[in-house]
Amino acid sequence: MITGFLTLFCLGLCLGYEYEQKNEKLPKPSLNALPGFMVERGSNVTLKCQCKLQNVTFMLGKSQDSGYKQERSSAGHDAEFLLTDLEPKDAGMYFCAYKTTGSHEWSEKSEHLQLVVTDDHDGPRASSVKTDTRIIFVTTFSCLIIFLLFPSIFLIYKCTQYGSSHEESTKRTRHSRFPKQEPSDLSNPESVSLSTEDPQEETYADHQGTIGSSFCPH
Repeated sequence: MITGFLTLFCLGLCLGYEYEQKNEKLPKPSLNALPGFMVERGSNVTLKCQCKLQNVTFMLGKSQDSGYKQERSSAGHDAEFLLTDLEPKDAGMYFCAYKTTGSHEWSEKSEHLQLVVTDDHDGPRASSVKTDTRIIFVTTFSCLIIFLLFPSIFLIYKCTQYGSSHEESTKRTRHSRFPKQEPSDLSNPESVSLSTEDPQEETYADHQGTIGSSFCPH
């Protein structure tokens, strides 16, 4: 009697443990894109799904396509899904999940990853890089022009100031060498010659004449 009761008790515990293990939710995995989530048309990309458990089966799905499904068994913590010759139709929201060997249900879905496939080889990122490079070049060239313009203006101003000052000094030198004569002096040269005589000599001559006349008999 006691033996049968213990057997039923142990069987109930085992069934309850299995039921809990089946209903236990597995941790959410993570999904990454290599080399990146934005790729060119016709190129390849690898979507890598990772979890904390080993010996699991991974599944890759797509939100816009319920029939899209890829599975990979892995002895490690991750699995890689290679997508080749990508077209714009391959873009969209991808996710992954996994399940263990003893579990028949998938884990929670990973965070959705948006894959972008560009039509041209430049893409939005390359065009933005080109635009930034062009802006930097134009800004640098403008700064260089402004930097060279100020010394040129200053040099022209100094040369202009030096030329005007040199011309004024030349005119002053010419005026000092050739003083302007009055018209009265030019019309009467005798007055000029008389004015240049020494007044002291004239006074001395008059004095001698006065003395001579006083001694001469009449």
